[in-house]
Amino acid sequence: MEGVPYLRVSRCYAQDFRKYLQSRDVLDTSLSFLKGIDETIILPILTKRVSELDIQHLQCRVASDSTCEIIWSEAFKKKKKQQSVVNKLEVALQRLLLESTGEDWTEGLKRDLPRSFERHGDLILLAHDCFSQCIWNKIGDSLWITVAKVLGANRVAKMSCISSNGFRSPVVTMLRGEHSWVTHVDNGIRYDFDVTKCMFSSGNITEKLRVATFDCRGETVVDLYAGIGYFTLPYLVHSGAAHVHACEWNPDAIEALHKNLQINKVSERCTIHQGDNRQLQLYDIADRVNLGLIPSSEDGWPVACRLLKRSTGGILHIHYNVTSTMSNRDCSLENIPAHKRDRETWQVWALDTAKRFTSLLKDTTGTEWRTHVQHIERVKSYAPRVHHVVLDLECRPLVRDNSHKSVSH
Repeated sequence: MEGVPYLRVSRCYAQDFRKYLQSRDVLDTSLSFLKGIDETIILPILTKRVSELDIQHLQCRVASDSTCEIIWSEAFKKKKKQQSVVNKLEVALQRLLLESTGEDWTEGLKRDLPRSFERHGDLILLAHDCFSQCIWNKIGDSLWITVAKVLGANRVAKMSCISSNGFRSPVVTMLRGEHSWVTHVDNGIRYDFDVTKCMFSSGNITEKLRVATFDCRGETVVDLYAGIGYFTLPYLVHSGAAHVHACEWNPDAIEALHKNLQINKVSERCTIHQGDNRQLQLYDIADRVNLGLIPSSEDGWPVACRLLKRSTGGILHIHYNVTSTMSNRDCSLENIPAHKRDRETWQVWALDTAKRFTSLLKDTTGTEWRTHVQHIERVKSYAPRVHHVVLDLECRPLVRDNSHKSVSH
């Protein structure tokens, strides 16, 4: 992956997290801390330790009500006598502003500078909350030439928001550079995509690493929300799936998916199905179905039931945003640790989901099924009590023996 991992935590708990990480040799002391948005601090962690980091356990041990999530960003090395990149950018833009407009530098302009950004090869993707003041428009192209030079890039783009076109396409503006295709590498897998048309979630790295550990040899996998291949490619490259059916309705993502399958030399083991996956004409084919859509993949649940092999069943990987209902005050009064409270909430959701799938499978196939919660994995947090989790749900058909007793395969 381009960049390095950081842990974003609430500013008031930053020193507590720093001490804990450092005591366990997880903190990367060669890199500087960064100031994040929404009163957060970003602590650098060692890349080789990121897959071992249990974020939920960490949050519980240090501060249950703190923001706690892994993000990936440009590495800012500590330099005793040299200016940081942000300071260099500030100095360069002060001079440029004076030369271009005659205007004086202000604290407001300083606060309007980027504090973090995504790096995709030679392209820097800025967040939406920087360079928002009108005075920047007076400088013209020289602004982005300077930004690119200071940040060590050839191209610069800026994120605005996520469009409501049904494809979750990013609204990204190219500020410098002739084209918007970028390359990102995760766990030995190369992803190429158009940064102005496709999303790339660095926060899903832990789940992609987990998928890469699955043993899918001989299996047929269906990825109902393939995108540019976030999970399709780990199933093919690392998990050894015999074949993956990748479903996607965003034509821009499909273009990137075709390219990524070829780049990673696995295109012969993948079939792409373009369009609404609810209209998918596949049945009784899957050993495993990936439902990687958040906040909810419920629209795809009936499809997943049709896809599972009738004779043997299989595994469903169900992504969902689960919200804990209890407040932090309730937690402290009842003396329930935050991680236990959250896990209990996930367990309740998982058991309810298992029951719903038991009913859906019976309605779909006309036979009885058994479902079993294999595993619940937290991928990341969006707020102190909102968690993106994945449920691994085992689904097996029941058959009747000669004595009319139901047994599972």
